[in-house]
Amino acid sequence: MKRLFLFSVLSVVSFTAWAQDNFFKVLADSAATLTGQQVTYDPQYFSIDYPNGDVPANKGVCTDVVIRAYRKLNIDLQKEVHEDMRSDFSAYPKNWGLKKPDKNIDHRRVPNLMTYFERQQSKLAVTDQASDYKPGDVVCWNLGGGILHIGIVVNKKSVDGKRNLIVHNIGAGQVLEDMLFSYKIIGHYRFSGR
Repeated sequence: MKRLFLFSVLSVVSFTAWAQDNFFKVLADSAATLTGQQVTYDPQYFSIDYPNGDVPANKGVCTDVVIRAYRKLNIDLQKEVHEDMRSDFSAYPKNWGLKKPDKNIDHRRVPNLMTYFERQQSKLAVTDQASDYKPGDVVCWNLGGGILHIGIVVNKKSVDGKRNLIVHNIGAGQVLEDMLFSYKIIGHYRFSGR
């Protein structure tokens, strides 16, 4: 009986680990598919539907890459971030002078996504080891001058085979690039939803 119980527990643990690995593989693949869409970098404010709102499909910024990749897995970061901000607005940055959450833009701001992922216990160590950044991980950078950036690690390697590539939008649309260590990394997350 003990063996059967132990086998059952190990089976559940193994299945859970497999499901988590598979989730991040699918997330990375979802991010990679975004590079096939023509998107113009456009940081303007849009009034969008809620929940599941999105800016026009041919427009976006770096955060929209992350939002769209997660949405392909039925995770609505617009809704998740908005609800979390409504429950504890004081936990979020006050960089924009807002007095309450704004469902149209809050999820499209890198500091808010960083705060949300951290509040969901998804924060990982920031290191200089390429092997620590796995497909499906979300990475944030400081570009300098107060500009932050975000992207998703995918399961494709750099030409030298040492780093996974990143899907991001830094101004040229949703692209796949070898840029993991091009800027100072300030955030590293592995978020699988609730």
